[in-house]
Order: sequence, then C-alpha cells, then structure tokens
Amino acid sequence: MVNFIICEDDSKYRNIVKRIITSYMMKNELEYQIHSFDDCGKEFMQVINQRLSFKIYILDIEMPSGSGIDMARIIRNKDVDSIIIFLTGHQELGQIVMRNDFLFLSFINKFDDYENRLVKSIEKALQILKVKKMIRFKDGGVVYTISLDDILYITKESIERKSIIKTDYSEFKLSKNLNEIAELLDDNFIQTHRACIVNKKRIASYNKPKRLITFDNGETIDLVSTRFEGELI
Repeated sequence: MVNFIICEDDSKYRNIVKRIITSYMMKNELEYQIHSFDDCGKEFMQVINQRLSFKIYILDIEMPSGSGIDMARIIRNKDVDSIIIFLTGHQELGQIVMRNDFLFLSFINKFDDYENRLVKSIEKALQILKVKKMIRFKDGGVVYTISLDDILYITKESIERKSIIKTDYSEFKLSKNLNEIAELLDDNFIQTHRACIVNKKRIASYNKPKRLITFDNGETIDLVSTRFEGELI
C-alpha cells in the first residue's frame, strides 16, 4: 500500500493534489490511500508516528500551526525512507529547504506548472519505492506491494487455506502457499513452524520455555516447533 500524506491548508490546492494523485494512481494497479490534512496538528502528527508502508508526504511550507519545514525535520528524525515533496507558493523559501538535509524529492512552486511537476514527482517517487526490497502479489485485480521490512510473519490460515502476511498496519491474505512465498523473501526470513515464517530482523526476543516470539512492536506468536527451533535460537 502506498500512503500519500497531504498537509495543505488551502482547500483549492489540497483538492487538486488529491485529484492528481487519484488520476495518476488509477492508471496503476497499486493499492493506495490518501491521508489529507489542512494543518500540521494532532491528527497529522499521529500519521507521522504511525507505522505505515511507503509514505509519500506532500507538504505545504506555510501552515496555520507551523511549517512544512518543521514537519520535515520531525519526519526525518523518525525515518529516512519516506519521500517528501514540498509544494508551496513561496519560491524564496527554497533556499531554506536546500540548506537543510531533508533528503526531499522535489520543491514545487504552485505558480510554475505545478500540476505537471507534481505528476512527474509522483512517478519518480513510485520508481524509488520499486527499488526497495518488497513482495508484490495480485489479489482481486489489485497489486499489493509490501516492504519486506514491514513484515512481521507469514502464517497459514486453516479455514480458507490462504496464507496471511502480517505487518504492523494490516494483514494480507493470498492464495500462494508458504513455499511459494518463501521464494520471494530474502535471508532475513526463517521458518519457525510448518505453518509460519518470521522476519528475524523484527524479533525482539524469544522465550524458549514458552516458545514465544516477541516482535519489536510488542506483538507475540507461539508458532515455534522443535523441528525449526534450532535456527531460531
């Protein structure tokens, strides 16, 4: 899932940005969601702190409660992987942005062909995301894209006989079996049970007597069998 996070106080430009994103993404098979805010208040901060996949921020520089520049600093203190696009009517602020190491994708002037430039920036952002290690699968006509780093574990559902990919923010069901999914993963994934594969990078601890795995987000599972326990330890 690609998450577009817009923070723009002008409803005119906010609606234009949403229209551009929707129009562009409708031509793709990627699943996406738009989070739209008119200020950098509490709700916007909650999204920054929330663990979501593939974040693309589109920030206005001047907002009622703060600035996009301050928000970019907060974002970069929390993660360096999300993509930041600045959209502003104040070209002179570009020098301030340039002096800060925000690792931003583009600085777009609202009065300089901004619609076309925003489309090109979104296209570039998606190209960057595709370079990252991820698993992609199609279900119900929608292509799901999940970063490998976001996956906690993959298990098998007994009722529908589908595999479930569990992440911090959601779970995804697909028809592939565990062996087929394992071929799409890297060396950070290990099998702990005939019905479970875990991301060892996300393991915080393992309680051997209880055979309980605790992940770095606090979630736990007990799908550990004697056959696979050695590699886990």
